[in-house]
Amino acid sequence: MKLTKRLHSCVQLEKDGRVLVIDPGAFSEADAGLGADALLVTHEHPDHFDEGRLRAALDANPAAELWTLRSVADRMAAAYPGRVHTVGDGDAFTAAGFDVQVHGELHAVIHPDLPRITNVGYLVEGSLFHPGDALTVPGAPVETLMLPVHAPWNKISEVIDYVREVKPARAIDIHDVLLTDIARPVYDRSLDLLGGAPHSRLAAGEATEV
Repeated sequence: MKLTKRLHSCVQLEKDGRVLVIDPGAFSEADAGLGADALLVTHEHPDHFDEGRLRAALDANPAAELWTLRSVADRMAAAYPGRVHTVGDGDAFTAAGFDVQVHGELHAVIHPDLPRITNVGYLVEGSLFHPGDALTVPGAPVETLMLPVHAPWNKISEVIDYVREVKPARAIDIHDVLLTDIARPVYDRSLDLLGGAPHSRLAAGEATEV
């Protein structure tokens, strides 16, 4: 697969001429979902789910479909009958030729006083795992871990331990738009030294084979 990093937590995957996009949210490029044959959304927070971006993608390609959890599907299904699919932990499906497994149920804890919302992660082609806003361990081998490095709900020690527990062949940063350039080397050194897996980051629009 070809992986193209978009801003924040949005990633684009290409295989056999088909395109799958995960989490084209409000912090991603305005056109992040355009050109997708399939769209996946991990949860309802606006930096992962932007209704306008999803509608633009679904309107641009009448054959495109959306797979997501109930909180998002309920807001999109009426406008796109038959094209919005509700998924949850343990489900498996094929989206635009990509085999996808669903792992996880809840968003990471932001603060004990805040109710936890639902969140799912997607293991694509048995290879690449995008956890959304959680440190879900999928219980299956992971070649490429999309690693949420900076968020109100995590700290670097948790991110390091997550890489160690998943044991991917490689980790690539996501959830990084709020991380300033001056702080990036601190995160890079910590993950390279302690994470136990090759770690890298891609600039928005940069691509690699996975």
